[in-house]
Amino acid sequence: MSSATGSKIVITGATGNVGTSVVRLLSEDPEVGTVLGLARRIPDWSPAKTEWAAVDLASEQSDLTSHFADADAVVHLAWAFQPTHDPATTWRTNVLGSIRVFEAVAAAGVPALVHASSVGAYSPGPKNHAVDESWPTHGWPDAAYCREKAYLERALDTFERDHPGIRVVRMRPAFLFKRESASEQRRIFGGRFLPGPAARPELLPFLPDVPGLRVQALHTDDAARAYRLAVRSADARGAFNLAAEPPVDAELLGELLGVRPVRLPRAAARSAIAAAWGMRLLPASPHLFDAVLRLPVMDCTRARVELGWGATRTATEVLEEFLRGLRQGAGADTEPMRGRKVG
Repeated sequence: MSSATGSKIVITGATGNVGTSVVRLLSEDPEVGTVLGLARRIPDWSPAKTEWAAVDLASEQSDLTSHFADADAVVHLAWAFQPTHDPATTWRTNVLGSIRVFEAVAAAGVPALVHASSVGAYSPGPKNHAVDESWPTHGWPDAAYCREKAYLERALDTFERDHPGIRVVRMRPAFLFKRESASEQRRIFGGRFLPGPAARPELLPFLPDVPGLRVQALHTDDAARAYRLAVRSADARGAFNLAAEPPVDAELLGELLGVRPVRLPRAAARSAIAAAWGMRLLPASPHLFDAVLRLPVMDCTRARVELGWGATRTATEVLEEFLRGLRQGAGADTEPMRGRKVG
């Protein structure tokens, strides 16, 4: 990106968990002249230097090329997690919509594309040591989220081959949390009627300790800093793992919540999730649960060395903040992030 002021950055999915953090950070950047946020519903929120446009990536009529005109970079964050019972619907938004974004970036001559991939794009990997960005990205095929993220990795392989002059960055973050995302993520993964105040340690008789349940977390604002660095750096290309330390497992959660972990077989945990999902009581699918148990632990050396990035908050601090937000029904002034305690 040019170091001159007046740069234009376009962000898809600008009203969600990651989008709100990226918009805020870029709107405060003195080298950014305009931030154009694209979302299905225009928010009341009005950060400095930010304009909004209503765009539905699932629609073939979306005129992305005109929105991308004269942009210095496009940050593609838009993603639909639901409905998990209808993967064709999420495919239209997540995969076909993303391909429309890629094609419009090329048509508009945008010099840089920063794409939100995920740890979910990775093939099953180790939990006892970390893998770098060279680990295969074939996902877990039974989970729609992983299948879609992995498919887009292949689409970007082709895009980079066909458009070598466009700088492409693929961010592969761990699970992203912040206080303001609590209500949105409760609805996405726990369901509309799971009360946030129920996330109190004293209400948990024990903490299920499922074999393989060892994942990584990151504060959304720390991820947004990496996106900003990738936008600003003319040399940043390729994939970057993003995660905070330490990895999150039952022992860490037990200490955080003051609850005793109790070993629970995978089959028992999966059966309970599958039953709740089948009855549409739980939005998170058992297929995603299968994928989470197989995600590798990521090494973030490349982001530290090449972007100068590092997490400012530990995974423990991130989860403490998120749980407070969950109990308080925290949210933000956009439709996806609205705060509600119940329902």
